[in-house]
Amino acid sequence: MTDIRLLVVDLDGTVVGASNRIEPPVIEAIRAVQTRGIDVAIATGRMFHSALRFHHDLQSTLPLMVYQGAIIKDPQTNHLHRHWAVSKEQVLQLLDFFEQPDHVSQLSIHLYIDDLLYVREITDETLRYAERSHAEPIAVGDLRKLLTTNPTKMLVQSLNTILLDRLLLKLRQRYTADELYLTKSTDTFLEAANPQVNKGGAVQYVAEELLGLRADQVMAIGDNFNDLEMLIYAGIGIAMGAAPAGVQQVADWVAPDVEMHGAAIAIHKFLLS
Repeated sequence: MTDIRLLVVDLDGTVVGASNRIEPPVIEAIRAVQTRGIDVAIATGRMFHSALRFHHDLQSTLPLMVYQGAIIKDPQTNHLHRHWAVSKEQVLQLLDFFEQPDHVSQLSIHLYIDDLLYVREITDETLRYAERSHAEPIAVGDLRKLLTTNPTKMLVQSLNTILLDRLLLKLRQRYTADELYLTKSTDTFLEAANPQVNKGGAVQYVAEELLGLRADQVMAIGDNFNDLEMLIYAGIGIAMGAAPAGVQQVADWVAPDVEMHGAAIAIHKFLLS
């Protein structure tokens, strides 16, 4: 019998599907978990204000882990537990890398500063991102002029997934894990953040520092490479059915797809049966 005291869920692809909301079967399963005294938290790559409505939907009382864990903030008190930004020097290097003439036209580059989204220009991809995230993109042309402070995160969006994979491989040859955190949160999103950032570290902070729990008292559910660290950390790590093979391989169990309410099925199997 497991002694899970904390359930952590990713949003997109895990509890949030095509409808861009958490469907009733998942909310009902989470409510049932909460009535058993199990805390529920969100760990997502989304911006703070973009994740906030889901936090309210789940009636979570814990801090929100957003930007892949770069920010951990309590929506009820506005207390900022953590903000690990990426250095502006590295962002300048990344801009030089991504803005090379042979591929810059295929990339939409996002910078996140003070929970605001800045872009070079408004593209169709940017509009689709903005619609789903409820973020208002601010077009500034040259992103370098924003670098009077350290951004929270950089995201590069492209429909050319082969190009993104190639760029990620090159970046991993250029930067070690101690220099820069690099991940893909979807097939079309490449993200760069402070090297201390990942969801596993964020979940560990909430579990151990705030709640006094052990890793084996945590269950985490995610669907992509940005969830790897928290699935490995948690006593029970659940991958969604549409997760890449590399994510499924580290999981303790693979749930059905998000559109089949796989998170609810996993919750019933491990926490409510």
